[in-house]
Amino acid sequence: MIKNLVELTKVRIGFLVLTTTIIGFYLGSQGSFSSSLLMYTILGTLFSSTGGSILNNVIEIDSDKNMERTKKRVLPTKKISFKFALFLGLAFAITGLFILYFKVNTLTATLSFLTIALYLFIYTPLKRVSWINTSIGAIPGAIPPLGGWTAATNSLDLGGIALFLILFFWQHPHFYAIAFMYKDDYANAGLKMLPVVENGAKRTVIHIFLHALILIPISTLPFFFGDSGRVYFVGAYLLSNIYMLCCLPFILEQSRENAVLIFKTSIYYFPLLFFLILADLFI
Repeated sequence: MIKNLVELTKVRIGFLVLTTTIIGFYLGSQGSFSSSLLMYTILGTLFSSTGGSILNNVIEIDSDKNMERTKKRVLPTKKISFKFALFLGLAFAITGLFILYFKVNTLTATLSFLTIALYLFIYTPLKRVSWINTSIGAIPGAIPPLGGWTAATNSLDLGGIALFLILFFWQHPHFYAIAFMYKDDYANAGLKMLPVVENGAKRTVIHIFLHALILIPISTLPFFFGDSGRVYFVGAYLLSNIYMLCCLPFILEQSRENAVLIFKTSIYYFPLLFFLILADLFI
């Protein structure tokens, strides 16, 4: 049962959300913060993001049944009941929003609610309508670090917006690589991911190239906004260039192996970025 719950809650996504939230909180607080405020921010974010992930599984149960990589998930196989998952998702999401509202601040709770709403009611149904769903989905996907920033500052500032932009542009090569890796699955499920549509491979190349290229200057914005130092600037610049270089093989040859390279590189990007932020403090 525990294994099924871990799968249902999409722990890997939750880890990314928490990592980026902590990055935003740390930068927003400039290293001086209340440990209790950080704890409530992590707890509220964990509950709300997990609730959103569970509800996404509930909404996409029919699509998951038609995809090889998802048809063995706990809801399509009925290892966990639909009603229980719906109840658990709502309970988690509401709990997380209450924690953020009463223990952090209204702005952060509002951003968390916006994340869930965009993810469930705009991005998810849009996957059946248009390939633009990836860019729309990147908006709620990029809000967590901004939420971490607002949790620490209770304000929308350029530093928080810079973090939002970094995550927004990072997501495109990451998710386009996944879409290419599983394009047949998406086609069978009737989902309009970019590699599936007409001239999809060529258009995927263009979007991966442009977003990875734009990420290079975007990643250095915290330095120019005065929220990080030279260590971060140099490290983030080099890290984003490496990300771009790892996209080049796919740009030259659209193969699954090259898409996997982009995906694996993207996974390491944010933990390394977090390390640069910490290194900036001590070097």
